[in-house]
Amino acid sequence: MNIIDRRPNPKGKSLTNRQRFIDRARGEVREALADALKRRKLGEAGSGEKIAIPTRGITEPVFRPASRGGKREYVAPGNKKFVAGDRIERPQGGQGGGRGSASPDDNGEQDAFEFVLSREEFLDLFFEDLELPDLIKTRLRESEASQLTRAGYSVSGTPSNLNLVRTMRNSLARRISLHRPSPDDIESLKRQVETAREADDAEGIAQGEHDLERAERRARRVAYIDPVDVRYNRFERVPKPNTQAVMFCLMDVSGSMSEHMKDLAKRFYMLLYVFLKRRYRHVEIVFIRHTDHAEEVDEETFFRDPASGGTLVSSALQCMHEIVRSRFRPSDWNIYAAQASDGDNSTADGEVVGRLLTDMILPVTQFFAYLEVGEAGGYSFEMPDSSLWTLYEKLRSNGAPLSMRKVSDRAEIFPVFHDLFQRRAKQEKAS
Repeated sequence: MNIIDRRPNPKGKSLTNRQRFIDRARGEVREALADALKRRKLGEAGSGEKIAIPTRGITEPVFRPASRGGKREYVAPGNKKFVAGDRIERPQGGQGGGRGSASPDDNGEQDAFEFVLSREEFLDLFFEDLELPDLIKTRLRESEASQLTRAGYSVSGTPSNLNLVRTMRNSLARRISLHRPSPDDIESLKRQVETAREADDAEGIAQGEHDLERAERRARRVAYIDPVDVRYNRFERVPKPNTQAVMFCLMDVSGSMSEHMKDLAKRFYMLLYVFLKRRYRHVEIVFIRHTDHAEEVDEETFFRDPASGGTLVSSALQCMHEIVRSRFRPSDWNIYAAQASDGDNSTADGEVVGRLLTDMILPVTQFFAYLEVGEAGGYSFEMPDSSLWTLYEKLRSNGAPLSMRKVSDRAEIFPVFHDLFQRRAKQEKAS
């Protein structure tokens, strides 16, 4: 018996066959995705992507018998014109219907299969081998600690979790509602019987004994504590991050930064923002922008509000140091920083920047990424290295946790970002 599932695919749900296809053609998909990333715009950082892969990448492995002999017959799907034994004529002019061209080196053009990656599929593929480097104080998404938290009461549990106050409250409410006589009521009836006996009141004695017997019988019938009254403290395990991470985004918005340079920096930070929110659950992001003075701003101001002025890089580093000291204790937090600048800085400020990095910033950070942005075409990088690049290169050569890249074109943002935050094991293997 053969079962064919012809049910329509449920809307908005990930299909099993689609995921199997992406896993099977992952190599071709990643190569096509790398080419498509060069054309993406700033607002498309978290959207899907239309890509095309060669048709050879969509074939699925099949089992074949070991023997090639014997007579076999095939039925081609969708054939309505021919039957077994018919001869198929060649196309007119000797041209086939495919798009590929003949080549003695077998390098003809290949047919392409196009499909659209959803937002979730795109982000999973792009971020699958990226991570925050040297995350030694926590594993934020893959591993979370758990802690017991009070979650009300339960009718079952261990004796150690018995809640006496809640149990007695339920017992009292039940006894009152069922009119169970209290021990004081029974003692009062006993005193009435004794008083009647002392007064030799036969009618009072009979009535008192009747009431006393009825009260004692009701007290025995309605238990003082019933199983229905018992309550236990209930606990649930809730996820708790082992520790925490914070990313400082330092952006130069001074007058020396052209609109093209600011656009490159914002594209980098937009991608970093999507990466952190997608990859990790518990991470703080601090936005700092600077001219000749620095300020902590919100996300909207950081990406959209214009600013201009002189340049003092030390102001941003000093602001970061003060925030770390007041809000993020290095023993509890994994501290990261990403700085974007054109490399221009005051000559007198270079010594201050070096001292802040060496003495205050780098000793408490897990990783410091520096992105130097240039004019379109990269002609600004053809001149001698900038003062910031020279300083950072010196610190990096001395073993500081610094990673440096230059970018001058929008198409370089995605590859550079991927290179900065790629898993170190893969980078070492590649090198």
